[in-house]
Amino acid sequence: MTVAVLMLPEPGASELARALAARGVQAETSPEDVVPPLEGVDLLVVPAVHRALNAATVDAADRAGTRIVPIGADAGAVRLATSFGLGEPLPPAPPRRLADRILRWRPGETAAPVTAPVTIAVWGTHGAPGRTTVAIELAAELARLHGRAALVDADAHAPSVAQALGLPDEGPGFPAACRQAELGGLDAAELARISVPLGMPGRDVDVLTGINRPSRWPELSRRRVVAALAACRDWAPVTVVDVAASLERDEEIVSDLVDGPRRNAATLAALESADHVVAVVSADPIGVSRFIRAHGDLRAAAGGAGLTVAVNRLRAGAVGFDPRGQIRRALERYTGITEVGFLPEDVRGTDAARLAARPVAEVAARAALVAAVRRLAAEVLPASDPGAGATRRGTARAGALRRTRSGPRAARTVT
Repeated sequence: MTVAVLMLPEPGASELARALAARGVQAETSPEDVVPPLEGVDLLVVPAVHRALNAATVDAADRAGTRIVPIGADAGAVRLATSFGLGEPLPPAPPRRLADRILRWRPGETAAPVTAPVTIAVWGTHGAPGRTTVAIELAAELARLHGRAALVDADAHAPSVAQALGLPDEGPGFPAACRQAELGGLDAAELARISVPLGMPGRDVDVLTGINRPSRWPELSRRRVVAALAACRDWAPVTVVDVAASLERDEEIVSDLVDGPRRNAATLAALESADHVVAVVSADPIGVSRFIRAHGDLRAAAGGAGLTVAVNRLRAGAVGFDPRGQIRRALERYTGITEVGFLPEDVRGTDAARLAARPVAEVAARAALVAAVRRLAAEVLPASDPGAGATRRGTARAGALRRTRSGPRAARTVT
């Protein structure tokens, strides 16, 4: 039975609660400025106004695994709801009609498969900001939303997707795909043969594991990686690529070979091939400082790709009072990014996933991280425009994926 806690002005809250109760739904009401206990609550219906829909409400919903249903129709309500990655709010309506709309409300679950293939690179700075965890959860969520997804480990420094998911790393995986691509023999059938299905209920995720020894990095050359990711477009509608942190291009200085191997070639090639880049930032002073210094190199490597910034493991203990505000102001001042998304510190969910060697979405479906990644996935690849951003490099990016500009509003990200 779906349970909805309503934070709406009276008498609308009571009338809507009665309408939901008539449809077999347990509903409770609370004042707009009070976040009620959300444990065991499936849906939280709130007006899209600041006193009700704010960071405290979103954090409480994330911790409880509760979905937020915003209500509002004016431009301010739309801006507020979309700033938290909730999509456009439901318009106000008579209680019975609104109750029916709420019960039918399933964000993203009715999304059609993408009409054009999309490649998403997940990058993060040095210092383990959690990019592999984010890549795994993002691939799982996109597979749920759009029918199927591929997860590729293209980290040439410290690959870890296979270990995180309990998969054998002695198989062919992405290095074999790169070799076959260079020979012109990589197609959808070959990718299906060398990949490993993750086997999540209701989610079709195929994994191309990375190199099993760091010394094998020369196998991931730029030409091979570009060709292999191009072949993935004919294999899966959405490809999520986990890449390493290093973005340096100065390896030519120490090499006598004009076209010699480059340790960072896989990362740079994946960013070049991506339609969208998710930049994972550790929510502490060191992580934010590293991202600020690397931001220019990241934008140069990603070219015209869309950029979504996700600040991971948010907690007050590492930053102090108002961690969201402090991090937002720092990124706006030094990078021009005005809207920043946050993923919560979810020790319980991530520890359970590591112990089981499975995605958090499988072992703790109501975990705070899962709810936050759900909004991240909707921002990166909106369900309302499933083919957005799939145009190839050199053409104008679709608006849904053009999240960064050289001007003052540099990024549009999920909160």
